[in-house]
Amino acid sequence: MKIYVKVYRVQGEVLLAACDEELIGKTLREGELKLEVKERFYKGKLVEVNALEELLDEATIANLVGERCVGKAIELGYVDKDRVLYIQGIPHAQMAKLLW
Repeated sequence: MKIYVKVYRVQGEVLLAACDEELIGKTLREGELKLEVKERFYKGKLVEVNALEELLDEATIANLVGERCVGKAIELGYVDKDRVLYIQGIPHAQMAKLLW
């Protein structure tokens, strides 16, 4: 399966929104937590998960949902596995690069 990626460029920031293909349009809930994987935010280009490496390298901020997206970001060293939030068993991670 593939992932959806969408890149936003705003005021010098590069925001990457990425989610596993099958999660698009779903709403995840657990206790007080609610995450809507909205098409208008996440649904951009449908790509292989390996495309994430180049996109994360360029991104200053990333919002990632799903086993493939979050797993690849952990594998590449962009996300600490101990900082991943799980909602209904689905991993969600955010990343921000601090530029000095």
